[in-house]
Amino acid sequence: MGILLSFDLGTEGARVGAFSTDGVPLGSVPRAYATAFPRSGWAEQDPAQWWAALVDATRALLVTPACRMAGPVVAVASATTASTVAVVDAAGESLRPAILWMDSRAADQSQRTAKLAPSHPILAWSGGSDAAEWLLPKAMWLKEHEPASYARADRIVESIDYLTFRLTGRWVGSQMNAVCKYNYDSIAHRFPAELYEALGVADLRAKLPDEIMPVGSVAGGLSAAAATELGISPDIPVVVGGIDAHVSLLSCGGASDGLVSLVSGTSSAVIAEVDEPFETTEIWGPYPHALRPGKWLVEGGQVSSGSVLKWVGEDIMGVTRDQLPSLIQGAAAVGPGAHGLRALDFFMGNRTPYRDARLRGAVVGLTLGTTREELYRAAVEAVACGTRAVVDSFERGGVSCARLVMSGGIEKNPLWQQVTVDVLGCEAEIVDGDNLTLRACAVIAATGAGLARDLDEAAAMFTPHTRTLTPDPARHLLYQQTYDDYVGLATALAPIMHEMHDRLHAS
Repeated sequence: MGILLSFDLGTEGARVGAFSTDGVPLGSVPRAYATAFPRSGWAEQDPAQWWAALVDATRALLVTPACRMAGPVVAVASATTASTVAVVDAAGESLRPAILWMDSRAADQSQRTAKLAPSHPILAWSGGSDAAEWLLPKAMWLKEHEPASYARADRIVESIDYLTFRLTGRWVGSQMNAVCKYNYDSIAHRFPAELYEALGVADLRAKLPDEIMPVGSVAGGLSAAAATELGISPDIPVVVGGIDAHVSLLSCGGASDGLVSLVSGTSSAVIAEVDEPFETTEIWGPYPHALRPGKWLVEGGQVSSGSVLKWVGEDIMGVTRDQLPSLIQGAAAVGPGAHGLRALDFFMGNRTPYRDARLRGAVVGLTLGTTREELYRAAVEAVACGTRAVVDSFERGGVSCARLVMSGGIEKNPLWQQVTVDVLGCEAEIVDGDNLTLRACAVIAATGAGLARDLDEAAAMFTPHTRTLTPDPARHLLYQQTYDDYVGLATALAPIMHEMHDRLHAS
C-alpha cells in the first residue's frame, strides 16, 4: 500500500488529493487564494500563495485517518491551469505577480503571431496563431511594457513549471504545456528559436525550462526542502503532469474513441485526441504528442463560463453560496422562450471558435420587469451556447464527438447541466462528485512510480462513476433560435467591442 499524491492548482484555489496505489480515493483538501484584477481584462495571482495553499492542504490531508492507514506517499504528480505565467529570479522568487491564464492584455501581441503563420509552419499546430492567453504573447507584452521585469527575470514559465521547480529544484517543463502554450516542437524536440526571434524575444529560450519531458516522466526526486514543508519523505518521484483540463482525458474511463472531455468550472475546456492532424483556424491544435505518444490533441473552450454565473449570481445580485440553490431552482422554472433575453459569455474574451481576446460580455432585451431568475437563466443559456459553438467547431474539423464527458463545477449546478445538453441536442455523461484532474494526476503518478506500463494501463485503474444527461427535444428546438441569436449578436457586436477595447487600452 501507499499514497499517490495529486496536486491541482486551479483558478480560485489549490486542491490536494490522495489515492491508494490500487485506485481508491482517500480524500481531498481545498485551499483558496486570491486573484487581483488591476485593470480591465487583467488578472494576476501571487505564486507564493499557490505554494502556501498546497503545503497547508497537503499537511491537512495526510493526517486524516484514511491517509494514515494507507501508508507513505510513493509519488507526486501535478496539474495546473495553463498559460498562467510566473516571472521569477534564479531562486524561484517572484519579480511581479503571475499573469493569470484569463488575462487578455497580450491581445495585440497575439495578433502579431497570426501574421507570421505563412513563414513559421509550427503555428499551424495552434490554428495559425497564439492566443492572448499563452506564454509567448505574454512574454512579448512583458518585454515591451515592463522591460525591467523582463530583463531581470531568470525564468518566465508556466505555473506547472514553477510548481515542478518548487518540488524538485529543477527547471523541467511539461511537454504538454510546452507544445500547447509556447510552440515547442515535440517532433523535432526543439524550441522554435526563429519564431521567438521574429517576435522580438530571441532571449526567451534562456528563460524557459532547461528540459522538456513528456507527461508521466519522472522530473526528479522530491527535494529535502519541499519534503520538509509538505511533511513527507524526500526523494520520492515527482512525475511530470500538465494542464488541468487536458489531463482529464486520462480519467474519463471507458473507450477513448470519440471521447471529448468537457471540463466546466471557472472556464470551460473542451479536449479530445485524434489520430491524424488536420488544418483549422477555429480550434487550438492539433498538437503532436501533447498527452499520449502518437496522438494529436485538440483544444477548444470558453475563457469565462462558471465565472459568468458567479458574477451574475454572487457579485451582481449579492446571492450567497448557500442561497444559490434557490436562485438556480427559480431560474429553472423560467421558460426558455419566455424571458426575451439574449446574452454573450465573452467576459474575458473568446477562446474558441472566434479566438478573439477583444470580445466582451453583453445582455440584450432587458426591461424594467426583468427578474433576477430570468437574468440568471439567460446567463446559463449564453454559457451553454458558447459550449455548443466549441463542439460545432470540433465537428466541422472532423473531430468525432460521439462521447461527451462533463466534469468540474457544472456538476453542482443542475440547471447548467440540463441547459447545456438541451442546447447541444445530444446526450452527455457527467462525473458524479469527483475531480477528474486529481484522478488524472493519480494516473500520472502511478505511471511514473512504475505501477503501470503506461498512461493507458494506469487510466484503467482510475475509472470514475458517471451518469447520463438526456436532452429535451422540445427545448432543443427552442434553443436553436437562441443559438442563432447568440451567433448573430457576436457577429454584430464584435466591431463595437473591438473599438471599445482599443480605446480603453490605447495608453
